[in-house]
Amino acid sequence: MGQERDREPLSKLQMDNPLDFRFHAAYMAYSKAWDENQSEATRAELNELISSLSTGKASYEAFYANLNQFRGQQVEFRRERIQSQRKRDWRQSEKRSARNSRYRK
Repeated sequence: MGQERDREPLSKLQMDNPLDFRFHAAYMAYSKAWDENQSEATRAELNELISSLSTGKASYEAFYANLNQFRGQQVEFRRERIQSQRKRDWRQSEKRSARNSRYRK
C-alpha cells in the first residue's frame, strides 16, 4: 500500500502528430477518453493503447475496438437505404397528384 502512495499520478501522453490524419484522429479519441475517465487503471490502459498504436504494434482497427470500451457513448453506424426514382416517374406522379387535387375538391 505504501507503493501506491509513492507512485506519481499518470499523465496524458503527448505524442500527437497533426500531419498524420489517421493518428491525429486516434489521438483525439484517446484524449477524449482520457479526460472522461478518472481511474488510474483505465488511464494506464489508455496510455498502453496509444503507445502501441504509435509504435506500430497495434492496427487502427484493434485500437478503436479496444478504445470503445472506455468511451462514454457507443457509436453505431448503420446504412440507410436511399430510395430514388427517375425524373420522368417523379414528374408523372406530380402531374397525377396535381390533377387529382384539382378535381377532388
